[in-house]
Amino acid sequence: MEIDRQRVKDAFAEYASHYDASDGKIKLKIDHTYRVAGLCDRIARSLDLPVEDVDLAWLLGMLHDVGRFEQLRQYGTFSDADSIDHAHFAIEILFNQERLADYIEITPDMGNVLNHAEYFAGKHMECNEDIYIIYKAIWNHSAYRVEDGLNARTRMFCDILRDGDKVDILKVNQDVPMEVIYDVTAGELRQAEVTEAVMGQFFERHAILRSTKRTCVDNIVGHAALVFELVYPESRRAVDEQGYLHKLLKFSSDNPKTMEQFQRLRRCMEEYLAVQK
Repeated sequence: MEIDRQRVKDAFAEYASHYDASDGKIKLKIDHTYRVAGLCDRIARSLDLPVEDVDLAWLLGMLHDVGRFEQLRQYGTFSDADSIDHAHFAIEILFNQERLADYIEITPDMGNVLNHAEYFAGKHMECNEDIYIIYKAIWNHSAYRVEDGLNARTRMFCDILRDGDKVDILKVNQDVPMEVIYDVTAGELRQAEVTEAVMGQFFERHAILRSTKRTCVDNIVGHAALVFELVYPESRRAVDEQGYLHKLLKFSSDNPKTMEQFQRLRRCMEEYLAVQK
């Protein structure tokens, strides 16, 4: 499948133009989209993939969060738990609403891939493999775990997109006020404690289950814990270059217990990263 990057950029710009970029949350997702695309490109190149696959990885970054914009308009939040799964909403927009055709040429040899509910049941239709990868990578990009049963190529692209997304979330937490990201006041943020279940999962060195998060600082810990899930060495190199993880875990609280909790969290992450090098 041939990907025209300029066409993709133009289509995304046109789509985003229907939303108010003066809204900090909309701007956040526009900027995030371009950065994740760049990270996917970088990770794919580090794997010595052919140029067509690098382009496909970049495309996944450009498409992965198209559901966020309408999620915010309809529900007023980026919280999937309080609204809709934004990854699945992106699939609804791209496939069932047929917006994927804005970004790439849907040719007859690809099969009738748009507006098919069978995708939602996870069935592999007889269609172009790259279209199937687009579907599965976006569908799985924010899931706690990638679904079972995917072939190695599809799983690789899922992992590239998930890595790129996770790496950039660390930057978002530093560039955008946490009060804006988490919809809380500065006072609430500086007094909250980390839930013990969240602490426990962090020390187990894996992502934090959404259902265990209770406080606003649980979200900070959850974002830092995404580093445990990174698949590719290039992704960890990008995290190290950014320096955002260190800043995130240097969170300053007015609550002494929270300060002690973050000291323990930093020690755990430092030990983990030392082993990864």
